[in-house]
Amino acid sequence: MSIVNHGNLELDAESLYKDFCTGVKPLIKSETHVVGVISGGLWLARRMAQDLGLNSQVGAISSGLHRDDFSRRGLSDGGQTKLPFEIDGAHILLIDDVLYTGRTIRAVLNELFDFGRPASVQLAVLVDRGSRELPIQCDYAAVRLPFADSSKLTLEQDAQGLFKFLLESKSAK
Repeated sequence: MSIVNHGNLELDAESLYKDFCTGVKPLIKSETHVVGVISGGLWLARRMAQDLGLNSQVGAISSGLHRDDFSRRGLSDGGQTKLPFEIDGAHILLIDDVLYTGRTIRAVLNELFDFGRPASVQLAVLVDRGSRELPIQCDYAAVRLPFADSSKLTLEQDAQGLFKFLLESKSAK
């Protein structure tokens, strides 16, 4: 099932994805390069590029090496950064699934700047759940919806490429 209940609201990942494509379309210009944050953001970026008929390759970016919690989390098995275009002077549309504290985006920006100095970076997310710890904001969110700090919202993709959400309680550490 692709629907997560959040209070009186049902969150359907596929419906939000359609809204996401509609909302992101005005941000995409002929000179825009799309980069997805591994893993959920990359799934969104690849499917969006295909569904919107974008002709450029989608870049993949990892937050792993620049995380401020690297010593606790280690390097995830999500993949490595692959940017099939020049970053210097590029206009980047960064795609992620869930924006929460801002720490992943900070790490991704550090990784991006390791490859060059883009002219601009815009951020589009499927869900902005608020509760920022860093001054990071998105240019577009399909939905802005606060979740309890004790919950973890994760985007998953099935074998057919369809999206669904998983809402879990964070375990105490």
